Amino acid sequence: MSRFKAMTLGSAAALALLTPHAGATAICTPTQDEASMSPAMPSILPLRDQAALRDQWLMQRFDTVLPQLMRENGIDMWVLVAREYLEDPVMTTMLNATNLRARRRTILIFFDPGQGKPIERLVVSKHGMGDLYTPVWDMEKQPDQWARVRELIAARNPKKIALNTSSLTAFADGMTHTQYTDLTAAMTPAMRARIVPGYPLAIGWLETRTRQEMERYAEAVRAAHAIIGEGFSAKVVKPGVTTNEDLVWWYRQRVSELGFGSWFHPSVEVTRKGTPGVLRERASVIQKGDMLRVDFGIVYLGLNTDTQHVAYVLRDGETDAPAGLRAGLRDNNCVQDAVTSEFRVGATGNQVLNRARAKAIAAGLRPTIYSHPIGYHGHAAGSSIGLSEEQKFVPTGEYKLRPNIAWSIELMATRAVPEWDGQQVDFKSEEDAFFDGQTIGYIDGRQTKFHLIGEQ
Repeated sequence: MSRFKAMTLGSAAALALLTPHAGATAICTPTQDEASMSPAMPSILPLRDQAALRDQWLMQRFDTVLPQLMRENGIDMWVLVAREYLEDPVMTTMLNATNLRARRRTILIFFDPGQGKPIERLVVSKHGMGDLYTPVWDMEKQPDQWARVRELIAARNPKKIALNTSSLTAFADGMTHTQYTDLTAAMTPAMRARIVPGYPLAIGWLETRTRQEMERYAEAVRAAHAIIGEGFSAKVVKPGVTTNEDLVWWYRQRVSELGFGSWFHPSVEVTRKGTPGVLRERASVIQKGDMLRVDFGIVYLGLNTDTQHVAYVLRDGETDAPAGLRAGLRDNNCVQDAVTSEFRVGATGNQVLNRARAKAIAAGLRPTIYSHPIGYHGHAAGSSIGLSEEQKFVPTGEYKLRPNIAWSIELMATRAVPEWDGQQVDFKSEEDAFFDGQTIGYIDGRQTKFHLIGEQ
């Protein structure tokens, strides 16, 4: 399944979708067909085939993404150092599929010789790394690993040596203090003077998705949607019996049974008429008339999903959620449109945040926006578009948007529900999307109607 349910939003179209008016009765027309509420589970590759595909992807990335980033940033050498069980976030994505850890101390060196020649990929490690890297350390000839690194640097004489150290983000801060001090102690003063931050390489490498990866990402998102739909059903949820914690553990167990990984423990919160806020921290028995929200993610082929969907537990005689709840979900879709309409290469996350908020508020919406990239990690490398607790400026939101990035469009709209005596309700959502630099589309659709649990 390589298709995306395409969505194209320009500024004019977005303005037409969000018509300003007074009050909290904003209306928008969803710009894309909704995700299926209970799609079929896609075929999942056996582990051996997954490993072969991931190594193929990595070679493609070394041939395309890596040279582009190094040359764009004028860096001719990149050195990554990690020890077993304390891997650099970047290095974990550069190990071959059968090396699950950095063995003992693993040092990777990437060098651009210039003149359009291929990037050298060297590994300074006792164990090597299959066919992905050239092994360049013979312990019998040179027992000192750090001295060998110095020899390799001296032979290539790079102008800039990038190391992953950053106070801004963990994704570019993978070199520990002792590894940094040991490495720099082995360098000559001239080498140390050429050290530069690896930040642009680390973030660019982690955030960039290739065409080959995106052809399979849809399968991961479709699988997540299928599991959510299965859990949000009368087969799993028995009103008056099932608790939100029961449902949480059902999701966790189902992910394991299907052979996927989990990058965080799922959560299910209950919003109930007459109960302020949400029920989440303690086990609560699910009742008819409740609104449920799941926060859920899986890992497949090294790619992470991050999805939040809502469900309604039908009361006797009901065939749909109350109109006020449906209006809240529609408001949420309108805020999504405001956010995605502001995606432009070169814009910062903070610019997207503030423009989207202004557009949504002008349309009578009450938005809270906290979207983020997704890919190798769930809360992934790249620009931040708000935080739940910060709706004006985020330090990592100063990073500029680039093309070929997968995004988790995460946000909420708050609305009073008439059927619940005007109770203020937060309508939260999270959907995975892809920005190619021109258009942005949800990878497997987005939720525009409630999952319904019970007789219909």
